[in-house]
Amino acid sequence: QVQLVESGGGLVQAGGSLSLSCAASGRTFSSYNMGWFRQAPGKEREFVTAIHWSGGTTRYADSVKGRFTISRDNAKNTVYLQMNSLKPEDTAVYYCAASNRAVGVVRSISDFYDYWGQGTQVTVSS
Repeated sequence: QVQLVESGGGLVQAGGSLSLSCAASGRTFSSYNMGWFRQAPGKEREFVTAIHWSGGTTRYADSVKGRFTISRDNAKNTVYLQMNSLKPEDTAVYYCAASNRAVGVVRSISDFYDYWGQGTQVTVSS
């Protein structure tokens, strides 16, 4: 069982930066692949980025590639999302998720993720 708590959301102007954190409980965090997803009002939840349990492999949605960076610190049971050059279309609730299924591959499909945080709001003004 893993419990996830996101933090770091807020309001920022377009072109600005925000850093999100996701703190996980449990002693097995280092065996989970971790992902970030987001959901904008009236839209489906979408994949943003994910990282292998080892930290050695990452995957990004095309819409955030080159602007967002995912990282993790297994000693602190925390995964991070650094968001730069933010755009109004990045506005959404951002969710952290954990997966311990088929962890050999970093997955972009939400069905592979069994544990979810409560979400944190990111709002980018134009």
